[in-house]
Amino acid sequence: MIKKLCPNGVEVKTLGELGDFYGGLTGKSKEDFKDGNAKFITYMNVYSNLKLNLDTDEKVKISDGEKQHTIEYGDVLFTGSSETPDECGMSSVLCDKTNEKLYLNSFSFGFRFFDKELFEPEFTKYLFRSNELRKQLIKTASGVTRFNVSKERMKKVQIPIPPLEIQREIANILDKFTELTAELTAELTAELTA
Repeated sequence: MIKKLCPNGVEVKTLGELGDFYGGLTGKSKEDFKDGNAKFITYMNVYSNLKLNLDTDEKVKISDGEKQHTIEYGDVLFTGSSETPDECGMSSVLCDKTNEKLYLNSFSFGFRFFDKELFEPEFTKYLFRSNELRKQLIKTASGVTRFNVSKERMKKVQIPIPPLEIQREIANILDKFTELTAELTAELTAELTA
């Protein structure tokens, strides 16, 4: 399939060429996270999930006319800092279309592609967690006791741009593999606890 659709190889570009970064919530106090009126995506939601879990009760108060970034379909979200560089830049993707406004934790940041038709979100959820990209993303972090990702360094991270047909095929294969792994894990856990 790659030979047929990409006879000259897969195009590679930097994140800086493909999109822009944006920050999470700003100017919020602890009180803003009590009895909120808008859905809030936590650091752990980004860290723990290939695709964002929208089935969450986390809320934040957002006033009318307040200027905050919202997450859009296809956005890639990253954890901004951690105690170890290996845990920095963990990604999650908004793979579900929703009319609900979603706001991002201040310890995370988002990336939005200029061309929303270039990538399938179901593919990018695997792409940004792949070993090759994780190696590049880890190198964007620096620190001593706490490590922080540099967005300037992240702009230089290179990603392949396979045709959409190949992206869909890769995502389907990896979805099936992930599903089988989850089933096997559940069966093994059930046998061990029986």
